[in-house]
Amino acid sequence: MGLASMLQVDEMLGDFNRMNKRQSLYQVLSFAMIVSSALMIWKGLMVVTGSESPIVVVLSGSMEPAFHRGDLLFLTNYKEEPVRVGEIVVFKVEGRDIPIVHRVIKLHEKEDGTVKFLTKGDNNNVDDRGLYAPGQLWLTKRDIVGRARGFLPYVGIITIFMNEYPKVKWAILSILAIFVLLHRE
Repeated sequence: MGLASMLQVDEMLGDFNRMNKRQSLYQVLSFAMIVSSALMIWKGLMVVTGSESPIVVVLSGSMEPAFHRGDLLFLTNYKEEPVRVGEIVVFKVEGRDIPIVHRVIKLHEKEDGTVKFLTKGDNNNVDDRGLYAPGQLWLTKRDIVGRARGFLPYVGIITIFMNEYPKVKWAILSILAIFVLLHRE
């Protein structure tokens, strides 16, 4: 650690020591308000979009050229909308924590009205049956997390970077928390 960064840390600690209890409590409450506001916005998006995860990041290149690794997808999941061939869906499979973003390639409608479907990544050679839970050959509507409605290219690469290097993530979050707690305005 260089002399300049040590002086900055000393200055920040000095600012914290000069705060009285009221200022410290105010800073902690401000930080709590920021966190709770972010959670409320997320929950509001869940209600409006009908999706348990209204925003996801593409984690692999399996959907290239449509989506690239790091693209941020905006999802909706309205139950009354039928699934269509060609639609890009995000789904969860039993036994896997991370949702998958792939395109619907086949529909299978039963006589009782239930619809099952098969997916495949645009950049993959085979369908997704190898990714599904053991013994599962088709997906159902309950497997869907959402349907892609829009995207921002490469915005999610920050999320991928922070997940691949957790020490960087905790360093950034710590610096932000310290800034919020010590900032006096």
